[in-house]
Amino acid sequence: QVQLVESGGGLVQAGGSLRLSCAASGRTSITYAMGWFRQAPGKEREFVATISWRGNNTYYADSVKGRFTISRDNAKNTVYLQMNSLKPEDTAAYYCAAARSWIDGTARQDKYNYWGWGQGTQVTVSS
Repeated sequence: QVQLVESGGGLVQAGGSLRLSCAASGRTSITYAMGWFRQAPGKEREFVATISWRGNNTYYADSVKGRFTISRDNAKNTVYLQMNSLKPEDTAAYYCAAARSWIDGTARQDKYNYWGWGQGTQVTVSS
């Protein structure tokens, strides 16, 4: 199994930027695709972005496309989420998770296809 720990959240004004990190430990020799999800109070956990093992495939939710960038450094066992032009509606707890491989189609947005969830990092965007 792989263990995931998110960091980098905080309080930022609208229009600002944050970079989240997701550090993996454990069975990191296995090639995983990775995803970022977020959950606001009282709402379902929703898909944000995903990246393949080699980083050559990425996919974003429409709500963050053009503002967020997912990347990874496999030598450091870390996945990143660069968030620019933040909006108050981006306020949520952000979680990373692993998938066995790159997922095709709409299934890549399904949280039930991911596992190894971290504890989350809170992002709060003030207006």
